[in-house]
Amino acid sequence: MPDTIVTLLLLICLLQIKHMFADYFMQTRKMLEGRGQYFHIGRAQHSAIHAIGSILCFLVIGAPLIFVVTLALAEWVVHFHIDWGKARYCDGKDFDPYQAGFWRAAGVDQALHQLTYVGMLWAWLHFVAM
Repeated sequence: MPDTIVTLLLLICLLQIKHMFADYFMQTRKMLEGRGQYFHIGRAQHSAIHAIGSILCFLVIGAPLIFVVTLALAEWVVHFHIDWGKARYCDGKDFDPYQAGFWRAAGVDQALHQLTYVGMLWAWLHFVAM
């Protein structure tokens, strides 16, 4: 199997593990409360945890630092806005975890984050690996 494919599969696994920890194990009360407001320091911190985790994932495979930092900044912006959109939508509908709409919104949120990783992997393939 070509080295690029092996590295791509490793990156997918690293990003998935990073996502699990950042989204499900490392969120604080501050990150979860009041997320429907745009300027929310907790959401900024949560997005920063994702960006830092991605930096580590891409540095592990030897990606150039300027590429890694640029990619992480883009991820921070995208993650911040995906989470803001979900929070605003759920707040506007008064959804809570006992309603199906909440889980549909959570599913869309997670799908958008996964598609972000597809974009990040494409960028690595296009700008670094090839």
